[in-house]
Amino acid sequence: MKSQRKIMMIYTGGTIGMVKDFSTGTLKTFNFEKLVEHIPELHHLGCSIDSISFKQPIDSSNMNTEHWKSIASSIEENYDEYDGFVILHGSDTMSYTASALSFMLENLSKPVIFTGSQLPIGDLRTDAKENLITSVQLAALHTKGVPVIREVGLYFEYKLYRANRTTKINAEHFEAFSSMNYPPLAESGVHLKVFEENLIPATKAPFLVHTILDSRVTILKIFPGMHPSVVKGILELPDLKGIILETFGAGNAPTESWLLEALQAAINKGIHIVNVTQCSGGSVLMGRYETSDSLLKMPLINGRDITTEAAITKLMYLLGKGEEASNFKLNFETPIRGEMALF
Repeated sequence: MKSQRKIMMIYTGGTIGMVKDFSTGTLKTFNFEKLVEHIPELHHLGCSIDSISFKQPIDSSNMNTEHWKSIASSIEENYDEYDGFVILHGSDTMSYTASALSFMLENLSKPVIFTGSQLPIGDLRTDAKENLITSVQLAALHTKGVPVIREVGLYFEYKLYRANRTTKINAEHFEAFSSMNYPPLAESGVHLKVFEENLIPATKAPFLVHTILDSRVTILKIFPGMHPSVVKGILELPDLKGIILETFGAGNAPTESWLLEALQAAINKGIHIVNVTQCSGGSVLMGRYETSDSLLKMPLINGRDITTEAAITKLMYLLGKGEEASNFKLNFETPIRGEMALF
């Protein structure tokens, strides 16, 4: 007789964990220990579900690296006991957390699926139930006794994406996330269709969890009319270790001498600067235009088609590992969790 799949659900907070008190119209926290009672459809998935929660569930706007470590540690402690994991998370910072976890969890052989909702689980028009039910189904999905998905994914509005390829694009629509530079891993319709050619291949390497992250990093978005003193103030912050530089188009920036000199001075001090496009889709191609030629020669790290969310969390991860400065550029530009294309 086939044993029942065991899924662990971790509730961090967010809209999905709220129900409406119809007598007052206010939202209150949902008791996830009684999850199956409130969503009886979960009984039909053929798996058992255990749920744990942050002691104090948080709005995802308050998410930080300590919370990421807590999620990673919970997975590490329960890794051998469960077939898959579902992380319930507020949508605002879900792409950041899911990207961070993709780097912190090395050599995954089981699915870790992030999901949430735009409306509370108790709302009549909620998207929470479908997102939650399908995420559990994906986390329990096996073929010949082997998990189909072996990476960190993000499921929202009928699509499963590679987590570190996602960005939240809409605060009002149910289709809140997009993956502009990488196709979906699965789609839910009349049938659940998995695109196996898009999945990370299986590995026999041992599962490792990395919880040391260096958050002495920042994001600097280039815009017309930037004041030199503001940029220099950011680049000269004490203890700054890395910068995600959001540039125009294919990695372009103003050619004004004060900006180029400030960037070069930061690099000379050992600060790692990653060139990432502000565009939702597409890639950095330094040297294609004159306005990026100087950045190529510095040289800046080429973020290619990586998202800002994945770039900042990968920066924290690599800095936390203590990567040598001489190898840092190569290590960042090398895909390690499918977060960027290899050109």
